[in-house]
Amino acid sequence: MAKDSDVSGQLTGGCVCGHVRYRMETAPIVVHGCHCRYCQRMSGSAFAVNAMIEADRVTLTGEGKPDAIHTASALPAGQMIHRCPRCAVPLWANHAQLGETFALVYVGTLDDAAKLTPDIHCFTTTKHSWISLPAGVPAFEGNYDAEQVWSAEAKARFTTAMQGET
Repeated sequence: MAKDSDVSGQLTGGCVCGHVRYRMETAPIVVHGCHCRYCQRMSGSAFAVNAMIEADRVTLTGEGKPDAIHTASALPAGQMIHRCPRCAVPLWANHAQLGETFALVYVGTLDDAAKLTPDIHCFTTTKHSWISLPAGVPAFEGNYDAEQVWSAEAKARFTTAMQGET
């Protein structure tokens, strides 16, 4: 994962039409390469790359504001997808189990998406056979236990945000 000093304030992005623009104020807590069928369908690709960050660290910088649309997912409660009201590009989601505290930013919407690479690959049982995962990056057949995988800093940020102290 990129260090805060490497990307702080430099992670900008937006939708295709440019109506909704945003900035991630810090590096994300963790970046997932998710290979579940839901993420494949939502991204229209082989997998999704999602950057988990405290929602209050995502700042709107353009004239537009995304619409939050409840969307069915693998989770019984679904999730809220924040989309541009003009071009409908999904920018980030609020995971049902995490509420509005965290945003899962679709890394492909960043102006320089190459700055963030997955820290973890999950749900690899539904990974396309032609994808080779990089050596040294943890990969899990399903979900994973963050306590065992995340850095101490990531765990601390998560706990602080869950307690409402960001």
